[in-house]
Amino acid sequence: MTQMIRKQIYIHKRQEALLKRQARLRKESEAGLIREAIDHALHGTGTPRPFRRDPEAWDKMQRFMLARRAHATTTAQPYRWNREEAYADRNRRRGPQTKQRTPKLKS
Repeated sequence: MTQMIRKQIYIHKRQEALLKRQARLRKESEAGLIREAIDHALHGTGTPRPFRRDPEAWDKMQRFMLARRAHATTTAQPYRWNREEAYADRNRRRGPQTKQRTPKLKS
């Protein structure tokens, strides 16, 4: 085993949460991940991150893509939209909205 030197570093809370999550998912130590990141950043080396397959997410994405393809083949013209239709669709989904008042500027 090579000789190790102890270093203390400061990281943001967000980075700590990501580090802990990745260590848990990869079943590695946080220190090992930090060493790998240093090697990768400085030398472009290190162990490549394993690709995690999620069959449920892939099935959902595939259904979406097939639905989009089916829609594209049934319509001869590309979809054209206008602002009024977009707002009407949004209002249909959200329900009636109260009008927002514009603030009066002081002169």
